[in-house]
Amino acid sequence: MNKLSYLFLISVFIFTACKSSSLVKPGDSVEVAFQKGFAKYEEGNYGDAADIFETVTRIGRGSEYAQEAQYYLAESYFNMERYIIAESEYLRFITFYPRDPKREEVDFKKAISVYHQSPRYRLDQTATRRAIDEFQLFNSRYPNSEYVTQSAEKINELREKLSRKYFESAEFYSRTDQFKAATIYYDLVIDRYPESKWAESALLNQIETYNDYASNSILAKQVERYELAISSYEKYIQLFPQSSARGQAESMRDRAEQGINDARKLLSESQNPQSN
Repeated sequence: MNKLSYLFLISVFIFTACKSSSLVKPGDSVEVAFQKGFAKYEEGNYGDAADIFETVTRIGRGSEYAQEAQYYLAESYFNMERYIIAESEYLRFITFYPRDPKREEVDFKKAISVYHQSPRYRLDQTATRRAIDEFQLFNSRYPNSEYVTQSAEKINELREKLSRKYFESAEFYSRTDQFKAATIYYDLVIDRYPESKWAESALLNQIETYNDYASNSILAKQVERYELAISSYEKYIQLFPQSSARGQAESMRDRAEQGINDARKLLSESQNPQSN
């Protein structure tokens, strides 16, 4: 096949592949098609730009225009806030052109695309965890990047969301008197996200929940569960020694100590009924 025939076929494919024949004309070369796509991109017409860039990536594969088109295809979807497709197109760019100078920016934009897929805290948080992983990987790979600070801020924001989800779950279980489940979820907040704004409230509420758990338990279980309340109090004092809620925590500790004394007394009386 001679060069003229090859260019003719490319032009035909470009023309038939585009969703609208008004975007690319018969006879347009890959270079001309790319320039038209870029002009649409510059105008902010990202939908038409994406249509053209997608065609260029297929027909001009192996050319410099395909490489640039792949980047701007991902950028077009990103600017349209179609983040699932944007993530996929950024990943394709990384796969095909791993040593491109734009790789750092593309890795960051891919992480941002996953970040925007993170739903409100009440829903499934798979995307939130994926976004955290993406940002952590980015910071590890590019410790001196200009995006590191922004990436770290996003990690903190996403961790706050996960912390809140666990906290609200604990609150639900506590309100419905599912005390054991509540304490488990409070623990998840405290252990996994100790830096979050929910950690102090989680630990404080855990003390109270253990007290309620104990008081609603059979006598034989009360002492050990009140002791768990005291353990939570001791952890609270270590982590938040200057807290304004310290007095509230101490009142709950006092309740736990009184509960232990009362339970031990009742246990002793039940074991030695003749001593009454």
